[in-house]
Amino acid sequence: AQAIKKQGASKGATLAFLIATPITGVDSILATYGILGLLFTIYRIITSTILALIAGILTNIFDKEEKKTFKAKANFTIAKSPLLTTNLPPAKTPKKFSFKNALKYGFITLLSDITKPLIFGLLLGALITTALPKDFSAILSNNMALSYIIALAIALPMYVCATASLPIAASFILSGISPGAAFVFLSAGPATNTVTMSVVKKMLGTKALFIYLGVLIIGSLGFGMLLDMLFDRLTINPNSIIHLQEHYSLIYQISTLMLWALLLYFYLKPYFQKKGCSNSCCGG
Repeated sequence: AQAIKKQGASKGATLAFLIATPITGVDSILATYGILGLLFTIYRIITSTILALIAGILTNIFDKEEKKTFKAKANFTIAKSPLLTTNLPPAKTPKKFSFKNALKYGFITLLSDITKPLIFGLLLGALITTALPKDFSAILSNNMALSYIIALAIALPMYVCATASLPIAASFILSGISPGAAFVFLSAGPATNTVTMSVVKKMLGTKALFIYLGVLIIGSLGFGMLLDMLFDRLTINPNSIIHLQEHYSLIYQISTLMLWALLLYFYLKPYFQKKGCSNSCCGG
């Protein structure tokens, strides 16, 4: 976001980028489809795009940037312009597609980036599913407004990436909380946290921050209620959208073992590297 802002993007475009990017990434879309199904995935993509566009447009309308004007000197000549005398770098040729690089990005680069939040999301999701009292979930299922507020209160300050938030949202639905409340968490959680709020304020200003939070809060609540109305109208059982099976095939079991092996490897890798470095420094 800071890079595109320096390249000349408006405040609205930068804010739209911050909101849409965590949710519309390819990894997030595929993970959403794998856990919550096609309907939820399409709804999530469309609504996140709408929220990003609304935030961007409102920012450009109500938080216009001051146009800087430059006065040219009387003796200015084109020959002295640094833009014309600077040697431009040669144009880069586009790289050809490499299947090896694609696998490296998917299994190493991307997975190592989301290892910690994904492990946190999986463990927290399991904890919510098993430890949440059933009477508490019954209270929330009977009081939609309360479930939305709780989901929003958890999502706003919490740092969780778009992929890692999916197991937590799935645990909400399995515990009896409405899909709309889970959507509120998925919509607000990846796009907001205390760190992002401080960065938005510093980079775009206080007014942009209020627009950012206002659109996400109001939009998430509104689209969450709309999703519950859609489920009621189509008479869809919320638990049916979660892709869970009692009997898993061999490919599912192998994939699970591979995922946990890679997660543990990337999680413990810095610890062993640090330990190895300290031993070598001691001559051991």
